[in-house]
Amino acid sequence: MLQRYRAAALAIAAVCAAGVTTLAVAQNKPDATLDRVKSAVQKTLGADAPVKSVARTPVPGLYEVAVGGEIIYADEKAQYVILGGNLVDTKTRQNLTEARQSELNKVDFAKLPLDRAIKFVKGNGSRKIAVFSDPNCPYCKRFEETLKSNIDNITVYTFLYPVLGPDSDAKSKAIWCSTDRLKAWHDWMIDKKAPATPTAKCDDGPVKQNVALGHSYNVTGTPTIILSDGRRLPGAVPADELEKALATVK
Repeated sequence: MLQRYRAAALAIAAVCAAGVTTLAVAQNKPDATLDRVKSAVQKTLGADAPVKSVARTPVPGLYEVAVGGEIIYADEKAQYVILGGNLVDTKTRQNLTEARQSELNKVDFAKLPLDRAIKFVKGNGSRKIAVFSDPNCPYCKRFEETLKSNIDNITVYTFLYPVLGPDSDAKSKAIWCSTDRLKAWHDWMIDKKAPATPTAKCDDGPVKQNVALGHSYNVTGTPTIILSDGRRLPGAVPADELEKALATVK
């Protein structure tokens, strides 16, 4: 488990103070050194933390390792591992770890199964986002208020993502099985009117599929917002931050 190695982080934490420019991405051609680092880190972390990729960093001897949805750092032999730390460019003040994590966690918006989402269109709907949301998540409810009150010209695809317990699962299925899903969603999230228990048999499979989808994308919290260019925004971002993010979508 990653937690077993957090104590080792202090051993090389000082490298973050080095002058750096930008993180290097993994080369397309085979790199024996990166393969060795990957094998060494995998052996150190164990099979329960599969290593996705390894790339060089601007710091000599330090390698970026993608494990699940996280980025960690290791030396070539994986004798030392930095967990939960950020690599920062001291000249530009840019958080290089955050930038790389955002890039590695991008989602192909065009491949999202939008037929399994609740669609909400406001204004001309020209700007598009997808949201993984739990009906019992207070931050999700806050974000719904933001969308309804402060954001215009947007299309929102909400993927019901019940991860907070059995009641979240029951509410998600009831909302999905409602005659008017969008109304049932807003009634609960904004007006606190619980969805009615479905009286007829309903295919709630899409809710289960959404949970599996979220896990495959390493969605670990709700709400998780996905912009149409694949970038993620974690949490109930305020209206001004969402507007800034939407303005930078190409």
